[in-house]
Amino acid sequence: MPMNNLSATVKMLRKQYGLTQEELSLKSGVGLRFVRDLEQGKKTLRLDKVNLLLDFFNYEMVATKKSAAR
Repeated sequence: MPMNNLSATVKMLRKQYGLTQEELSLKSGVGLRFVRDLEQGKKTLRLDKVNLLLDFFNYEMVATKKSAAR
C-alpha cells in the first residue's frame, strides 16, 4: 500500500470509529506523534508500529510484488 493510501486509510478509519488522533494512539499503543506522522504521510515509519496501529482496525501491512511497469 503506497504511503498516501496508508495515510488516507488510517485517517478514514480513525474518523469512522469517531476517534481523535490522541484516542487512537492510546487505544492502539503507539505514540501520538507516530499517529500524526503516519496521517501526514511521513516516508520513514517503523513497520512494527504501523502494524500495531493497523491491528486495532483489524488490518495489516503485507508485502506484495511490484507491477512490472514503472
